[in-house]
Order: sequence, then structure tokens, then C-alpha cells
Amino acid sequence: MGDRAPVLDEERSVAIPAAARSGAPRSGAGVRAGRGAGPASARPPGDRAGRGALPVPRGVPPRRATRPVPGQLPLPLEALPVLPLEPEWQGRPRLWGHAYHPMCSYLASFPAALAHGFVARYTRPGDVVLDPFSGRGTTPLQACAEGRIGVGNDLSPLAHLLTAAKVEPPTARALEARLAALRIAWSREAPAWDDRAAGLAGGGEPVPPDVALAFHPRTLGQVLFVRSSLRLADPADRFLAAAVAGILHGRRPGYLSGVMPNVFSMPPRYVRAYAARTGFRPPERELFALLAAKLHRLARDGRPSAPGIALFGDARDAGARARAALRGRALPDRVRLVLASPPYLRVVRYGSANWLRAWFLGFSAAAIDASLDAHRRGPYAAFLREVLAGLRPVLADDAVVALVLGDVDADGGRPTADGLPIGLADEVWESAARPEGYLLAGVVRDEVAAARKVTKLWGAEAGRATQVERILVLAVSEVGRRRAIAGAAVPVDWRWPPRR
Repeated sequence: MGDRAPVLDEERSVAIPAAARSGAPRSGAGVRAGRGAGPASARPPGDRAGRGALPVPRGVPPRRATRPVPGQLPLPLEALPVLPLEPEWQGRPRLWGHAYHPMCSYLASFPAALAHGFVARYTRPGDVVLDPFSGRGTTPLQACAEGRIGVGNDLSPLAHLLTAAKVEPPTARALEARLAALRIAWSREAPAWDDRAAGLAGGGEPVPPDVALAFHPRTLGQVLFVRSSLRLADPADRFLAAAVAGILHGRRPGYLSGVMPNVFSMPPRYVRAYAARTGFRPPERELFALLAAKLHRLARDGRPSAPGIALFGDARDAGARARAALRGRALPDRVRLVLASPPYLRVVRYGSANWLRAWFLGFSAAAIDASLDAHRRGPYAAFLREVLAGLRPVLADDAVVALVLGDVDADGGRPTADGLPIGLADEVWESAARPEGYLLAGVVRDEVAAARKVTKLWGAEAGRATQVERILVLAVSEVGRRRAIAGAAVPVDWRWPPRR
């Protein structure tokens, strides 16, 4: 489904301050927030003699015994078993991975190195990797960069555009030609767009006051011109649109507006109050110069080495649509790895958190929020059960499914009745995966370092985001379960770019 641009693009966990908190997740995008204890472990599944038992961390709440699932050993455990896969991605540089990853920051995305840790272990070149909650496309892009066929799906049009720009990019020649054409057209039309930005010319769509507040009039004229010129169905235009969205706002000189951070759009009322309180005056920035610099950075690794597919739609039927798209391109139509971060109950409104980018791309932030589900605990489990059921027909017999989840302290945006965190890995296993016949390989504990959180932006509120994420690793057959367990010990080459 969220990595490497300057400032804080890599952030994986976020607590929204009171002035900016709104709260609703999505059917097609992963969100993580909250805090809680990680998993404990006992006997690894399949270890009948108990050899190699792992230690049980302190502070783990008891878990009721479970009934056996056909084809799987019973697990009368106090917690889900730990899969001994080291989260080596935590030690990677912030800008690790393909250069397309930081194309545009995106709230609560996991790092490209995490995707590599699973792609390298559980797939080979030519295999299909699917993320039904692709967000800005981290999983499918890293899969394509490593010679796999990356397929990403999301119900947010912004997330779909970012994924498509990365896994279905234009050629360098097409991109250069389109950018040159835009520059020439701007040289002819600049006075008219300057007048429109200054409010001196009528016609066309009116500029929202909150947008005008964010940009210098000269910069706003360029933004309006590019916005009206790009056609998002064209690969070159879509790539340029995603790149401009990535430099639309941020605190450094490489961004077009400095009124808000690059990770998310502050609410308009907050921006207005900030501008009034500080006397903010947007600096003049030259769009084409900053865009050219951005494109130069993105071109560092060239295009990904394998084809990818970006799908727009509900995660519950992503499997069927992925298979149809793969067959339509004469590609393998069975998925060998699913790596995704499903929504974490009700945390963020993805339209509101990206309202300025949504405006630039011609999307409605309110419509995005309205289209994405706001789950509470019960419907959330039912929703993920439907997602997992929809994936079964497209999975290879030995496929591995890895779901990045986090313990949260709110149910549908409200504090839990007992004040204790909800262990989403346990919930998803018990109420969604197990009833659909999935087999459990184990859970990977991934502690999120406070220094890498977006929350450090907010001082006293820092650290309220997810402290521990747990990656639930599943399979649809005993062969797949054993492959998932054996693959945990496979060494991974962390050099980037990889040696040819």
C-alpha cells in the first residue's frame, strides 16, 4: 500500500495533534497508530517436540486457547507464535531503495526496506507480488525494482495515481519531451496565468482562498498552468503530476509552498491561523526549476526492471481484478507474495490529510473521505475477512501472506472501554484469517523507533503513535506455511542498488 524524500517522507507511525486530528481510515490504504505490547512466543508451529522455543516478552496479555484448524497443529498458547525473522530493515538508511520511493510523501507508509525483507525472502524474479492496500506503492515498486511483477491496488485516487506513476512509468525520452512542451507553452501563456493567480482575470475554476494563501502569486500561476495542462491518463503527465504533488508543500526551499510540512496537509483553518499569527508570506519559488531537480533525483535508478500494474478499487475484490489484469498482459496470474498494511481502525482521513494535493490533482478531498470505510472493531474484522477470502483464488499454492498490523488504543476513533490496546494481529488471525482457512506461520515483531516517527513534529504529543507493529505471516497450505517458516532464516543482501 508509505518513504525517502527530504524531511519526513519515511515515517511509518503518526499521531495527529489536536488541531489536525480528524480520523477515518480507508478500504484501500494502510494506517497505523496507537501503542501497545508486542507478541509473545512459545513453541514454533510444527515443532512437536518443543525444540527451539522462543522467549515470551513481558507484559503480554493472556490469550484464550484456540480450537484446531484442519491441517494445522492446535495452538493452546498465551500469544501468537513468533516467527524468528529479524526486522533488519530498521537499520537501513532512510533513503534506502529505488529512487522512485520518495516521489511524494504519504502519511503512515512503511519503509521500502521492509518490503525488500519479504520480497527477497519469499519470491524469485518473475513472481507476482500483490498489495491490495498499496498506498503510495511501496510494495509493488520495490517488487518491480527487484525483477518481480508488482501489483498495487487502492481505493484512494491519490494513492492509485502515485502507485501507477511508479510501476507504470513513462520512458525518459517521453518525460523529457513532455516537460519541454510544458515549458514552451508556459513561456507563451505566463501573463494570463499570472493575472488569474492575482485575481485579475476571470474565467475558469476559481482559486480557493486557502490555496492562494499557500503560494506566492507567481508560483501559483505556474501551479495553475501545470494543473490545467496535465492529463492524468497519460503516463508522462501522470508521472509529472505525481512529482509536482511531491514538491507541493514542505518546510525546505525545494518545495513550492512552505506553509506546512511535506508529510501531510495541515487543515485550512490551521493554515489560516498560522499565517495570521506569524505574518507568513509565501516565498517565490520557480516550479519548473524545482520540478527539474526533482526529476533528476527520481531518475537516479532508471525505470524499474520489471513491469507493474496499478489497480483502482476496493481491496475486497482486488484478487480477482489483479488476476484479470495479469492475464490481459500475458503475465503469470498467480500471486506468490501478498505484503500489505491494512487500515488500523479509524485513525486518519486520507482526503483531508492530503487536501492540497487532492486539489492540485483534480480530486475532491471530501469525496475521498466519503468513499473510504471508517471501521470499528467488529466491521473491521469482517472487512478483512472478506479481503482475505477474495485473495484465496489468486494465491499460488505455496504463497505467503504478510500483513503489517499495529496495536491500537482506539476503536473506531474512540478509546477502548477497558483502556487497554487492541492487538490487531490477534484480532485479524482469530476473526478473519483463521475462519477463512489460512494457516499461521507466526508473527514478526517490529518496534518503531521514536526518532523515525512523524510525531516528533509535535513535541509533547510525540510518541503517542504505534510503538510496536506486528507482521502477521500466513499461508494457504502446509507447503506455504513451511516455506514461510524456513524463509525467515534466509540471509538477505541489503546492498542498494543490488549487484548485477
